[in-house]
Amino acid sequence: MPSQRQSIIPDNFLWGGAVTSFQTEGAWNEDGKGLSIVDARPIPEGHSDWKVAVDFYHRYKEDIALFKELGFTAYRTSIAWTRIFPDGEGEPNEAGLAFYDAVFDELRANGIEPVITLYHFDLPLALAKKYNGFASRKVVDLFERYARTVFERYRGKVNYWLTFNEQNLVLENPHLWGAICPDDEDPEAFAYRVCHHVFIAHAKAVKALREIAPEAKIGGMVTYLTTYPATCQPEDALANVQAKELLSDFFFDMFARGAYPRYVTNRLEKKGIRLPLEADDEELLRTQTVDFLSFSYYQSQIVRHQEYDERIIRGLEPNPHLPKTKWGWAIDPIGLRLALKDVYARYQMPIFITENGIGLEEELNENGTVEDDERIDYLRRHIEQMKMAMEEGVEVIGYLMWGATDLLSSQGEMRKRYGVIFVNRDDQNLRDLKRYKKKSFYWFQRVIRTNGEEL
Repeated sequence: MPSQRQSIIPDNFLWGGAVTSFQTEGAWNEDGKGLSIVDARPIPEGHSDWKVAVDFYHRYKEDIALFKELGFTAYRTSIAWTRIFPDGEGEPNEAGLAFYDAVFDELRANGIEPVITLYHFDLPLALAKKYNGFASRKVVDLFERYARTVFERYRGKVNYWLTFNEQNLVLENPHLWGAICPDDEDPEAFAYRVCHHVFIAHAKAVKALREIAPEAKIGGMVTYLTTYPATCQPEDALANVQAKELLSDFFFDMFARGAYPRYVTNRLEKKGIRLPLEADDEELLRTQTVDFLSFSYYQSQIVRHQEYDERIIRGLEPNPHLPKTKWGWAIDPIGLRLALKDVYARYQMPIFITENGIGLEEELNENGTVEDDERIDYLRRHIEQMKMAMEEGVEVIGYLMWGATDLLSSQGEMRKRYGVIFVNRDDQNLRDLKRYKKKSFYWFQRVIRTNGEEL
């Protein structure tokens, strides 16, 4: 008899969803939690704040029961630094530590592996005001203390860690790390200073985990933007290479190889920018490389040669050849396959897809569900391309869709829904926050049950 075809996806593959604490938990000032820079953000008209979010803080058992029903084997969230150290300093807050104990225990009791991000753009507000965030080495030290505190507390409960969410955003968005460029400092030099401090913080966290919980694994994460030359003109092809170097290669090179690549150091030398290197920085980076590489993937763009572009990463434009979401994000499943193949070819390291999904405007229908065929199609096509990359030799260890339940977007939009579970609230009205299963819930449940064979 012919042997049955073996799935390309291994049995221990991690299937699940991904969120962040501030977009789901709510309870913004409960049980000793301090204010973060997220809490201080101005709220655009018509958007929501994050005070309640989708109330995961009080409903986590209900949500985790739904995740178990889905078949999740992994769930990514972040720890809110301000629940552990309300002002970033001082003594740890036991109530905050106990909350995550309860969440991780509940996940594990339901057969779900916690995948935990240490930092997801929610610096304690006090550290932004006092030290200008990660512009200061003091905040690097405080981050290390925070990391060591949670590593010690959750050893044996959390086996997969990420240091910083989408760390490559730091170059053009240092404010997400609580750092605002002073008027008397060159913005690009400032961006690289913050970037270096974040690399050092990342490496210190890796070192801490090795010492405290050597059995656990830790990765570095970027948001991967697949790019294509705008034309077949050599100038556009070169511009594309240069953009990709700063978009993703730079960060993966640091995570996997532990040294500043020459295409970065040469650029800085030409501009007269000196990295704020301290004694032992280079040794620390060299020795504290990661166990796996991780990225979010949503879209692709094109790159056009620009003689004059003030941005650090130059020439990016929307791709005119692809359909787009309502929010203008190009839908490009093949771009995910290209990303996986490129990263694996460079590093031969395991890759964890820790975000992929689509935001849609949705409301419940008369049957108490959402017929979200567009989401099903989006996820199916991306998982198909992931499987093709794996058939071509790429080692992928997990796939986490962005969401699970609906959640507030990073800009505070509830109307931009990502989940396979509908949460009954909108931007202005909390309604009853009840959970409802969308059509995609049952589709993703089948995907997981068949380990990606039935799409």
